Amino acid sequence: YTFYSMFGFQRVGDLIWQAADARVRGFLMGATAGRTTLLGEGLQHQDGHSLVLASTVPAVQAYDPAFAFELGAIVKDGINRMYGPDTPETERDVIYYITLYNENYPMPALPDHPETSGDFERGAVRGLYRWRPAPQGKTHSATIVFSGISHQAATIAANELADHYDVGAELWSATSYKRLREQALEVERSNRLHPSTPQEEPLVTQLLNDSLGPITAVSDFMRAVPEQILPFVPEGRRFSVLGTDGMGRSDTREALRRYFEVDAGHIVVSTLSALLNDRKVSADVVEDAIRRYDINSDAPNPYVV
Repeated sequence: YTFYSMFGFQRVGDLIWQAADARVRGFLMGATAGRTTLLGEGLQHQDGHSLVLASTVPAVQAYDPAFAFELGAIVKDGINRMYGPDTPETERDVIYYITLYNENYPMPALPDHPETSGDFERGAVRGLYRWRPAPQGKTHSATIVFSGISHQAATIAANELADHYDVGAELWSATSYKRLREQALEVERSNRLHPSTPQEEPLVTQLLNDSLGPITAVSDFMRAVPEQILPFVPEGRRFSVLGTDGMGRSDTREALRRYFEVDAGHIVVSTLSALLNDRKVSADVVEDAIRRYDINSDAPNPYVV
């Protein structure tokens, strides 16, 4: 079932819940996903919350892939889980919800560099992996986590941080915050009910422990989506989230991303602000970035406009 923008989880959400209750299996493809990729159709269409609604349905495996190889890995995993011979019967009755964006951009090949942790396809299925390591030789370190279409702004921001602010930013792809959260909750429950056994650490905590510096997560959906993993971020690490909270607007993609504060300039400023709070850079550095990217510090909050 392929639905258009918010016409899936919002408009037929009761039927999705009913499908889960009936133990339906299959794929829900959320076309024209995201708050900023659909031009000119404003608040009645632009979808920044289907992933939030998906998080409320236990049977739904929600994914927000950025690249074709991620999508292929997720679909393959879904087919194997729902219909393959090796899946226990009690784990077959799930629905895979996958976002599909209304924007053309070149698809990268599978990355091939030794510093990257783990298998990319396995990481895409598990929900998080390092897509690009930080450039070497920089004074400061940071981590940028992207999902879906936001990878474009995240990549530009990482390059800008390296070129202008001496910051080496890793790029991580978060394909499923829901899956990361549910795995972490399972570990948390197991630890609580088995106090005498060695306590485990959630996968997302393990992975982010392998990253560097403050973490900025950016999404074309509401901030509540990345915030699903907030309780499991490694202790002492700053976790800032940029998302598209608020009503949609009829405008260009570039204008919408500036309005919702999820473009490359805002990612740079968010990263530098976190480094300021960690006392790694001065306020002058953040002010310089605000000027460089022509950001209006007194613009209205898009959530309340």
